[in-house]
Amino acid sequence: MAVTTTTAGEPAAKSASGAVRDSARTVSGPVAEAQDMASETGYSVLETTSRMLYTGSYALAYGVVYATVFIAQSLPQNNPVMHGFRDGGQAAMDELGTG
Repeated sequence: MAVTTTTAGEPAAKSASGAVRDSARTVSGPVAEAQDMASETGYSVLETTSRMLYTGSYALAYGVVYATVFIAQSLPQNNPVMHGFRDGGQAAMDELGTG
């Protein structure tokens, strides 16, 4: 038995492989654009989340410090508790300066 190969199917195979290659080129453009858009969207979400965390932390810190200072200023200043707070704050600042 001899095996014969026909060449009639070769042009069809070549045209099919050419079509696949052309379609891959056609699809690769939009795929690359979609990947770029996805990375830009991810960056945008990260930037928005970062900004929200910064703003929230700033508002919280400002509120805590402002409330503390307001309460401390409204208390009577000449008593042992306020003298202790003042001396402790000064000692902490001195320690930060040397450390």
